[in-house]
Amino acid sequence: MPTQKLYAGAKLREIRTRLTLTQKDFAQKLGVSLPYLNQMENNNRPVSTTVVLALAQEFGLDVTELSTGDSERLVSDMREALADPVLAETSAPLADLRLAASNAPALARAFLELHRAYRQTHERLASLDEALGRQDVQTQSSPWDEVRDFFHYCDNYIDAVDHAAERFAQQAIEHGGVRAAALASLREAGIAVSFTDVDHLRAYDADTQRLQISRYAQPETQTFQLLLQVALLQNGQLLEATLDFARFQSDAARAIAKIGLANYFAGAALMPYSTFLDAARDTRHDLELLANRFGASIEQVAHRLSTLQRPGNKGIPFFFVRVDQAGTITKRHSATRLQFARFGGACPLWNVHRAFETPGHFLRQLAETPDGVRYISLARDVSKSGGHFGAPVRRYAIALGCEIRHADALVYADHMELDNPRAFEPIGISCRICERTHCHQRSVPPLERRLTIDENRRDVLPYDVG
Repeated sequence: MPTQKLYAGAKLREIRTRLTLTQKDFAQKLGVSLPYLNQMENNNRPVSTTVVLALAQEFGLDVTELSTGDSERLVSDMREALADPVLAETSAPLADLRLAASNAPALARAFLELHRAYRQTHERLASLDEALGRQDVQTQSSPWDEVRDFFHYCDNYIDAVDHAAERFAQQAIEHGGVRAAALASLREAGIAVSFTDVDHLRAYDADTQRLQISRYAQPETQTFQLLLQVALLQNGQLLEATLDFARFQSDAARAIAKIGLANYFAGAALMPYSTFLDAARDTRHDLELLANRFGASIEQVAHRLSTLQRPGNKGIPFFFVRVDQAGTITKRHSATRLQFARFGGACPLWNVHRAFETPGHFLRQLAETPDGVRYISLARDVSKSGGHFGAPVRRYAIALGCEIRHADALVYADHMELDNPRAFEPIGISCRICERTHCHQRSVPPLERRLTIDENRRDVLPYDVG
């Protein structure tokens, strides 16, 4: 099979800008002519092997950055946006979307922002009884979606925060662990910490400098909340600097993102990068062993595995998703080619939905997406008790997976029929953009296909997809 040519013009320009080099200086350091560099940056030529080696040797660049980046995410997001019924007659060929994502990523993101603004306005108009008369009706994207996209396009890895958390974990060794270090750090700052019968997981009063943690919460949740408070109180400048870089559109988005960054710090301190990555490799990514070793929950471990994308020392590219009982995606991230639907639920053929039927057990699935990429997916239900009789129990299901080429590094792949094509279940992303012509769980027809309706014949679906 011939090697696929690598076109990464936008990424080359980004690297050059980051290094504050002119095209002429950059070309000299890469050992190519100025016209040749210009052609590569405009995707008129593929990136040569000589340039790839020079990037690694001259700048210490992790060359996998050239072939990953945002292109696949942008293509997936644009396809879903174009599947919106309002754009049904203006669908673009997949090749055009790939060109836009590769050559004009800023334009692609602007299109997605425009589509988000449209959806936001459309949803508000559908609830006129609440929206009429309000003065704060805006057409910007929702703060929650904006923050989710921020982490999504950062590969769910925030370098400065991750390193700060790792340093905290290293210093915590002399205290006997991160929980003890967090308690000591807070108390040294004059904060009174107590574990009480509060209704909240965590409640901090800045005036009295009192921090209350629910004694009903699981130990790993208590530790996480202590670390989160350390992040907010003692790493505030770092969080604010990161937020300044992100340039959120609203104060609400910035506030949500700050909590997200504090959560990130807590997870990274509980499971420090290098130590956790080594342990993940040693245990072959056994979630239960890792949870016991680091005093974390299964969900915390799965989420942390999806963030191990530090340049020069990357872990396996995982996807991670959490869904509620209605099938709505409440958390999503993918460092793989698999991209989740931005709106609505996940494919019903995916094993994450079946996890609710087998509480306390891991479900394994071999799956293949319409583009022919094969994955191994692990799913499990997650219950979060309120801590006492009568308190509501929140139930979710999580899924963690990666491309099948990494299966040897996963204990969950043992004894599965990895070489049997029939063992892989066909899954999709969203019915509106799924290219499969035969699917017994299809909810709506694909917008890019012609339908044939025969009133004299009925199969599983009331139409045939051409």
